[in-house]
Amino acid sequence: MKILKRILLILFVIITVAVYFNFPKLNFISGYASKNMASTVFITDRSAKSIELNDNDVPLINLADVETDGKSASASVFGLMERKAICHEGLGCTLVNKDYDPNVTMPVPQRVKNENNLVFPYGDKEAKDTVFSNVDYDILKKGINSAFTNNEVQKTRTVLVAHKNHIIGEKYLDGFTKDTPILGWSMTKSVLATLYGILEYQGKIDLNEPVILEGWEKDSRKKITLNHLLRMQSGLAWDEDYTSISDVTRMLFMDADMTNSQAKKEAIAPPTEVWNYSSGTSNLLSGILRKRFKSHQDYINYPYEALIDKIGMSSMLIETDMKGNFVGSSYAWATTRDWAKFGLLYLNKGNWNGEQLFDESWVDYVSEPTLHSDGTYGGHFWLNANGKYPDVPRDLYSANGYQGQRVFIIPSKDLVVVRTGLAEAPDFDINLFLKNILAAIK
Repeated sequence: MKILKRILLILFVIITVAVYFNFPKLNFISGYASKNMASTVFITDRSAKSIELNDNDVPLINLADVETDGKSASASVFGLMERKAICHEGLGCTLVNKDYDPNVTMPVPQRVKNENNLVFPYGDKEAKDTVFSNVDYDILKKGINSAFTNNEVQKTRTVLVAHKNHIIGEKYLDGFTKDTPILGWSMTKSVLATLYGILEYQGKIDLNEPVILEGWEKDSRKKITLNHLLRMQSGLAWDEDYTSISDVTRMLFMDADMTNSQAKKEAIAPPTEVWNYSSGTSNLLSGILRKRFKSHQDYINYPYEALIDKIGMSSMLIETDMKGNFVGSSYAWATTRDWAKFGLLYLNKGNWNGEQLFDESWVDYVSEPTLHSDGTYGGHFWLNANGKYPDVPRDLYSANGYQGQRVFIIPSKDLVVVRTGLAEAPDFDINLFLKNILAAIK
């Protein structure tokens, strides 16, 4: 009997310690589960059951119990730490906290959808069959299909290949179509950066001028420029760890205003001396962007009128935080075809059907390796300058997102490849996938 009591006591102590150290994580588990459920149901109109069995079926997140009514979702873990995400037309869904006031209304983007009779990419009409003599379509089909082989592991959802501004191949997993919006996660960072490229082309900003924020003028942070932020080399402290209670998980699942998280961090090195990938930096850039406009409405309109609706990405939606800031680090949704349009804008060096949106030199800027990034990062785009993908041209650059969301731009092959899914390396071999696609292009 004494032995049993001792065993029970030891178990009690172990459980108590485990709960003590992991209880704060429940906030993030239920926060992720409710936000992902609310947004996916609201924006894509997919079923809650499908999201539960797929999108939210990842370690720890699958511990959460989630309920949704299509306009909000609530989640908790064993009845503890309930979190709620609320949806609004035009703004997507926002994870709210105890300070949320339902009576406060936020401006909604004033969208303009240009109806025309043009085919993809300059319109939404289906293109007539275009056959390129330098493309082996049988090899291409095999290359696309290879992304869906053993899909319990690879978890590919959509693939699109565009060559010379034409779709030469695409495939969708059952349950997904050309009209299904896909969350780009950190591909949103590249969209955000593009807004700065547009502003620079319009002569409204100088990337090398210091960014003066409250508190920064008193210390070494006064030397930080937009260029440093776009290249993730500001020298500001930041912990981008999604497996623990870190700077990025606090920001995404706790902060009402995500634009302040990075701004409050101390400098751990002078600008350019270190490279440190930071979602906080992207949201700081979103906040800096907002300060450029006279009104909240002007800020909310800007990404759509300057870029998104301008190139016909009518499905794209960038979600906002509780304070109405675009979550520029993580929350842009668009169909696979619209993600491809974004890639083609860059392949065409900022020119869209005769209109120049950003200077051609902006492509050189975002694809130039950033110091200390080992050739893997430019200006809010990822690079292949160091040959990370050995069977792929070194001029490849890409918008990358969590779980393998990718828009690959390969100028030397006049190629854009979009892949979306729920898995990345090592489960999804990007080098092999692109090698298979490139084998079809002579």
